Amino acid sequence: MNMFTSKKFQRRSTLGIGLIIIFLIFVSFKRNSEHSMNAETDLLVKINAVQEQIMAQGDISKEEEIALASLCSIVSHNDGLANFSPEYRMILNEVDVAPVFEGCQELSAEETLVCFESKLAFFIKREFNLSLVQNLRLEEPKQVDVFFIIDDRGQVTGMKVRNSEIVIQAEILRVLRKLPVMEPAIFNQKNTSVLCSMVLTYGDSITIDLVFIPERPLD
Repeated sequence: MNMFTSKKFQRRSTLGIGLIIIFLIFVSFKRNSEHSMNAETDLLVKINAVQEQIMAQGDISKEEEIALASLCSIVSHNDGLANFSPEYRMILNEVDVAPVFEGCQELSAEETLVCFESKLAFFIKREFNLSLVQNLRLEEPKQVDVFFIIDDRGQVTGMKVRNSEIVIQAEILRVLRKLPVMEPAIFNQKNTSVLCSMVLTYGDSITIDLVFIPERPLD
């Protein structure tokens, strides 16, 4: 790469970084305006600090670029669990019939749940980009708590990933957003929204355990 091409690449990189920062600040202002008139929040202070750091160093590493892109992916959707009231959903083990994943039709309630768990785990393992985990160079596998809602129309929404690297969080959310529309869960012969939770373990491979996890960590 000659000097002209290198400088041109750096200018493009800096432009891309600037657009990312502007996007993040725009989203922050938009969300803050819905909750508070005080724009100078802790989040904005941190975003401004990131902007100053990037401008000071002039360029970012590949890992930093991926992390920023992951953050953009997370904040560009309004489908976080916090946006959905617990009053309008049940948990998976409370419903009469679990959501029906494609290929799990015409089974008993018990078989439907088993099929749902199996199909969900297979889908996530197939779609997950394992190279993102390999790039982290983990010394041992790590676990993360994952939440998502399948609403009364069978659509996946209300997602949350607790305590993970931002790149992993973004990848889990990306995969969840690709889940197909299902037949919704049933309670008292009516369609109902249901909160699902699972433990996702990542390392050399991905494992999924669909278990009940409290939305708020227990003290």
